[in-house]
Parts: sequence; C-alpha cells; structure tokens
Amino acid sequence: MPFTFPEGLAPEAYPLAWLVGHWRGEGVISYPDIPETTFVQDVVFDHDGGPYLRYEATTRLPAVEPGADGPDGEETVWSTETGYWRVSPEPHEGAREDQASLEVLLADPAGRVSVYLGVAGNGRIDLVSDLIARTSTGADVSASKRMYGLVEGSLMWAWDLAAFGKPLQSYASAQLFRQES
Repeated sequence: MPFTFPEGLAPEAYPLAWLVGHWRGEGVISYPDIPETTFVQDVVFDHDGGPYLRYEATTRLPAVEPGADGPDGEETVWSTETGYWRVSPEPHEGAREDQASLEVLLADPAGRVSVYLGVAGNGRIDLVSDLIARTSTGADVSASKRMYGLVEGSLMWAWDLAAFGKPLQSYASAQLFRQES
C-alpha cells in the first residue's frame, strides 16, 4: 500500500509523516531497583497544520491480581507524556544529508521536562537529551536516549536512562502497531 501524507500536514513536518496516527502495543520496563514488568502503551502523533507534530503517550501496567494493590482487573497508569516534535530549520552538527534534524520537547506530570535533539531518516529516529529539568520532587534523571524505528509496519522504540545515580542504560522498549482510525 503506497504511503499518503496526512491531510493538512505542514511540509516542514514531512520527515515525521510516517509517525502520524494512533499506535498501541506492549513492551517491557527493566531498570535497577525497578522489577522487570510488561506494559501496554498508547502513542498518538497528530497535527493541527503547524510545522510540528503533537505527541501523547500513556503507559499502563497490566491488570493486577485480585487482592493486590490497585483496582482489580484494571490496567494502572504508569506514566504519561505530552509534547511536540519538530524538524529543525537548521541541521544539527553531525547530521547527514539524508537525515532531518529534530527538536523534541516532552513533559510528564511527575515533574520533568525534557528537550531532545536528534535526527530522522530512512524510517529511524535517534534522540539524545539536551536538557532535562525537574521540579524538586521530580525523578532524578540526568540523561536519556531514545530510538524509534519503523520495522515491517510496526513502531519499535527503545529508551535508555541515566537516573537515580545510575549510568545510562536500557530502561524500556516496546513494539507498537498502528490502530485503525
């Protein structure tokens, strides 16, 4: 099936056009002092015609066993993020000619705002944190890297964190599938 640009998408956002839509799938969280657990995630990339994409992600832990903490039989929200993804008007240092330079701003309700710089090209996106700010009660995250890729129609992603005094290492990954509108 040929790819069609989403209606009304600003030309500046064309390098990100393949992301537009609702994605859902499963993944795993694993980090020191956090027990390995599976999760379900919904990610929505949409636009309003501006030169950027809007981003919203909700990560939920599976339903708990009866008698455990949390509502019986319901998924529990682990985290949410909202933000904006845009193609930089100027290429980042080291970006190849076949890559678009990106600027990504993400916020979460746990008291953290992150700015990522990166590149997109050939169905792959690599992001590295440029700035991470947090409130006094926000999680102590000092660095982050994310990779997104379009693999046989699935959105695959991996997220590395340096947090709580630990060095940069794998934190979470998932495989998401495009949902019908």
